[in-house]
Amino acid sequence: MLEKREFYINGAWVSPAKPNDHHVIDPSTEEPCAVISLGGQADTDAAVAAAKAALPGWMATPAADRIALLEKLLEIYQSRAEDLAKAMSSEMGAPIEMSRSSQVGAGTWHLSNFIKAAKEFKFEQPLGDHAPNDRIIREAVGVAGLITPWNWPMNQITLKVGAAVAAGCTMVLKPSEESPLDAMIFAEMMHEAGFPAGVFNLVNGDGVGVGSQLSCHKDVDMISFTGSTRAGTLISKAAADTLKKVHLELGGKGANIIFNDADDKAVKRGVLHMMNNTGQSCNAPSRMLVQSDVYDKAVEEAGNVASQVTVGPASEDGRHIGPVVNETQFNKIQDLIQKGIDEGARLVTGGTGRPDGLNRGFFVKPTVFADVTPDMTIAREEIFGPVLSIMKFDTEEQAVQIANDTVYGLTNYVQSQDGERRNRLARQLRSGMVEMNGQSRAAGSPFGGMKQSGNGREGGLYGIEDFTEIKAVSGWAAE
Repeated sequence: MLEKREFYINGAWVSPAKPNDHHVIDPSTEEPCAVISLGGQADTDAAVAAAKAALPGWMATPAADRIALLEKLLEIYQSRAEDLAKAMSSEMGAPIEMSRSSQVGAGTWHLSNFIKAAKEFKFEQPLGDHAPNDRIIREAVGVAGLITPWNWPMNQITLKVGAAVAAGCTMVLKPSEESPLDAMIFAEMMHEAGFPAGVFNLVNGDGVGVGSQLSCHKDVDMISFTGSTRAGTLISKAAADTLKKVHLELGGKGANIIFNDADDKAVKRGVLHMMNNTGQSCNAPSRMLVQSDVYDKAVEEAGNVASQVTVGPASEDGRHIGPVVNETQFNKIQDLIQKGIDEGARLVTGGTGRPDGLNRGFFVKPTVFADVTPDMTIAREEIFGPVLSIMKFDTEEQAVQIANDTVYGLTNYVQSQDGERRNRLARQLRSGMVEMNGQSRAAGSPFGGMKQSGNGREGGLYGIEDFTEIKAVSGWAAE
């Protein structure tokens, strides 16, 4: 079993102040695949102190030099792709092919986009023609605490680290204790790339420990957190005493609105998107809203598509879905599937229990419910598993009302050939993102939500902006 108990602080791997072993569980086997140590207050303090000490020099480093280090990091990242893929597959259950393509690929994508965005980013610019002696300066927020989740580990680490580096922030990363191994490989890459000591630090820990310590630490200027809405609320409260900047990317309950003029692949596309990463994505289209005159056909197709989604161990090759991350999540999903049945939703395919032939591992049957009503628990709670809820609507106005009837506001989806209708809905849907007709958002498009899906944006120029403060200067001398 892999033993990785050290933390990366001030440019070196160091032992924890106090031993506190934690087993990393392979969700395909339910067996430990590694042991790490969870940090304590002394470890958090040491990492924050290193970041604080490195901040003045790093902020003063020319942007071009910071970008050059990101370019070096991207090179190293690509050379370590297989190590990252294997780590994520074993620790959080992404099937190895999906881990290689999507999980690792997300990091390549974001680092590449940040390099491009940073080269275009205006750290200093005039206020306007009317004020030739006024300058607007964007400077680093300061020391950033980065708290990342287990479901898309490299996606979230690169979104935060890439932006922080470009902005000139120093940082302390606390990855999820469920998926720490890829983050430790990432720390090795930061070291190899030659980032100055203290710019990037990593301390493993849980939310109650290191997460809370970073959130209320007087020398941390910003928290960037991705995870559950419940945890985001706690972080906001913990951060309030020091009035630090808080950026939250939280849960979702995305509506996928399928009109009667949707393209032939819309239903299949929606089901497969829902099942991707075993449903463990905050932007999953977990509520499929279908116009009434095509509803029965859509339900039948969704059931057929989901029933053909295969499930298997993450280590095996193939285009299957893997397990959910741990026993807690498995039990939560099983309870919610049962609640859907108990509350009267029609089970089209799937259901409780493990798929046939899998008696060990946190595997969930790809599940589709029809005749779901907005008051049902499965229509309101984020399930975070391969469970799709199909709902019926008659009019465009009703579809918007149902879609917006949620505490969340991350991503909504629209399927229609009517361009004017798509544009109307894009304006009316209360979410940080709207994706239409299966077209993905482009490079540099900001990722983030509203309502209880959080605040702030990640990716590209918008992501770098979130790690900066605006400074207004008058009396600027001409250069």
